Amino acid sequence: MQAVAVHSNISLILTLSILIWVSPFISRIIKIPTPPVEIILGSLFAYMGFVTHHEYFDLIAEVGFLYLMFLAGMEVNLKSILSSSRYLIQKSILFLVIMGFFSLFFGWLFNLSIIVIISLPLISIGLLASLSKIYGKDQEWLKLAFIVGVLGEIISIAALTTLEAASSVGFGWELFIKMTYLGLFLSVILALYRLFHLLFWWYPELKKTLIPKFDTSDQDIRLAIFLFFIMIVVMLQLKLEVALGAFIAGVAISAFFHHEKALEEKMSSFGFGFLVPLFFIHVGASFDINALALDGIVSGALLITFLMILIRILSAVVLKHVSGSRNALLSALALSMPLTLLVAVATIGYETHLIDLLSYYQLILATLFEIIISMIAIKILQKGKV
Repeated sequence: MQAVAVHSNISLILTLSILIWVSPFISRIIKIPTPPVEIILGSLFAYMGFVTHHEYFDLIAEVGFLYLMFLAGMEVNLKSILSSSRYLIQKSILFLVIMGFFSLFFGWLFNLSIIVIISLPLISIGLLASLSKIYGKDQEWLKLAFIVGVLGEIISIAALTTLEAASSVGFGWELFIKMTYLGLFLSVILALYRLFHLLFWWYPELKKTLIPKFDTSDQDIRLAIFLFFIMIVVMLQLKLEVALGAFIAGVAISAFFHHEKALEEKMSSFGFGFLVPLFFIHVGASFDINALALDGIVSGALLITFLMILIRILSAVVLKHVSGSRNALLSALALSMPLTLLVAVATIGYETHLIDLLSYYQLILATLFEIIISMIAIKILQKGKV
């Protein structure tokens, strides 16, 4: 029995190693971005029995998700966002409000469940880090997407935290306490940002102490990983959404050490070369291909995908005056891939019996469709083939 388990573990490790290695080659051959390729391969190899759920695989995939949020935070230029014009912030908030309105409208029109309605306006900027890796962070549409996305991510995580808390403690005093914790936590983070910004302004040599210019012990990576895990521990202690902590840790690195380009490249290379692909493969493996034969799975997933992309494109009308129609459309597509939060909401909904297995599979499949459709559309628009 033990020999079988060891053989299974070895097979899983070899399979994951091969998938991580060959994914970029397949991506270039079929001309589809790497993340959806990794998800599809994960699903196919899980179907063939080569990728199985293992406690260590599940754990590393979870770390990969958190690391992706960390990298997304590192892509955020907090100084640029805080110094953004009031007009841009107002348009970004209006974009989010319009999305919420369309979500309620289409939810009523198609008689969707409450979980699906909550899922429609979700925004997660995790995959913006992947787009930034592919197209470069200097793209105007990516800058716009990050500004809108950060605001949307905070609202989405607050909604996810509320849903998670309500499903476990109900709508009562405990929920109010948990949301108060979230509000206080964000207030403390903002106060700490102001404090450290002032501290580094008065004592700039502190940055060189924390990250020496001539570093032989990778002190920069050690500091980044320290912040990454410290924020995760804080969120676990407060029983808040851990992804928010990982994201804030990345934002902190970007805010105070944005001049350290080598650090960003090191962290990004490690993430996209190892942890992040494992997360995408794990997402693919969580979808049972046999479910495609069930009546309503594909059609339901396509409807959810269509609505999620449509409400973002319709809402992006308010952004066209900010940076042009093309950039507004690209930003809308970039924000149409709330992979991580959508999977989280679907999982919470299924575990709390708010949705059935059919709806769960529809949401998981919709995440795959959204990534493939949005990334291909972005690639076509970037090449000017419109």
